[in-house]
Amino acid sequence: MLSSAPPQPTIQEVMRSLAGTTSEIVERGKTIFFPGDPAERVYLLKRGAVRLSRVYESGDEITVALLRENSIFGVLSLLTGQKSDRFYHAIAFTRVDLISAPATSVRQAIEKDARVGLLLLQGLSSRILQTETMIETLTHRDMSSRLVSFLLVLCRDFGMPGTRGITIDLKLSHQAIAEAIGSTRVTITRLLGDLRNDGLVEIDRKRITVFDPLALAKRFS
Repeated sequence: MLSSAPPQPTIQEVMRSLAGTTSEIVERGKTIFFPGDPAERVYLLKRGAVRLSRVYESGDEITVALLRENSIFGVLSLLTGQKSDRFYHAIAFTRVDLISAPATSVRQAIEKDARVGLLLLQGLSSRILQTETMIETLTHRDMSSRLVSFLLVLCRDFGMPGTRGITIDLKLSHQAIAEAIGSTRVTITRLLGDLRNDGLVEIDRKRITVFDPLALAKRFS
């Protein structure tokens, strides 16, 4: 009788098993790492949302991804084979719960078990898709369309379906939304007010409910 193959480990199980793994809580708005920091650790997001951005010479800071639970980031050093500098600014978009491990420990785990490399590749592929989505969001020139596109991304990645629509499972301040899409708090407050007055969204204690994502998308298509 053939023995069954061992179960595929989860990325959390892999990260927790590595030498030098630590857990930490990072409050909203705090930096996890800056561009130029040595890429010495790999991060797994257990809970919350992390914003990755690029800072350009002009001083503009552009969001390239908004990571959700079980996303892995800070892996470029594994691809280059050296402790290259960070390319992104990683910020806690909400209060987050992180696991991190030394890049050397992660690399050793990949060399011992190809399944670990596959898990990391899957996580990296997801991150690339999130980056492409954010780029599409930020290509909208008028801020109302940009906001709607961002809300639809949040519905997809952080949405909880309910009887009244889809509630984005994040507590979002107007300032946080403005920073993510390159706007101002005053503008976001006005535009969210317009959406609420049009019966498209509801905001309750910083949680946004989109009553009908399809109707929201058509409103500004």
